[in-house]
Amino acid sequence: MSGETVKASEVQHPLMRHHVSRLRDVATQPEEFRSCVRRLAELLAYEATQDLALEPLEVTTPLTAMTGSKLAQRIALVPILRAGLGMVEPILDLIPSSEVWHLGLYRDEATAQPVEYYSKLPESEPSDVALVLDPMLATGGSACAALSALQRWGVERCQVLSIIAAPEGIEEVSRLFPDVSIHVCAIDEQLNANKFIVPGLGDAGDRIFNTQR
Repeated sequence: MSGETVKASEVQHPLMRHHVSRLRDVATQPEEFRSCVRRLAELLAYEATQDLALEPLEVTTPLTAMTGSKLAQRIALVPILRAGLGMVEPILDLIPSSEVWHLGLYRDEATAQPVEYYSKLPESEPSDVALVLDPMLATGGSACAALSALQRWGVERCQVLSIIAAPEGIEEVSRLFPDVSIHVCAIDEQLNANKFIVPGLGDAGDRIFNTQR
């Protein structure tokens, strides 16, 4: 690792700001919430994958032969269950050859620490690039746990894609994984006493899957 702290890239785009505002609104219903998450995930993935490696590809068009390009790396999408599932489909549409590996983590409400309850990562043949998908980067605990697992697997390059993030979560990921880039739609003000992002958008998993009570 380089030791140089990598700060988050807050993607500045009018569409981002529009859809994030719709997510935040308490009146936004689950169907629209899911649609906004998908749109934002696609925009984030576009931003995060601008420097993927390519290799030549010979193509025959209806008129002639030419040399095009194809992705040269194995790419893994790693959604943190369960909210991260809402970001998978639009990125698969962009990168159909991606592998999808699931990590199940939940936050212990007493300690605010992540607890792993499920992992589908194999023990060998790591992907070249891994995109960790977590709509909300709060304390950074879940993202760091996922990055630790990917590091043990042997992935050389990891990135975190989140819809919103708290400064505390960004600092924690950057402190422990200084070579990992973070791409977010919006950086919020802070965490409150209960470690929830403020102003935030509530519980992303509950709002995606309509399980609010």
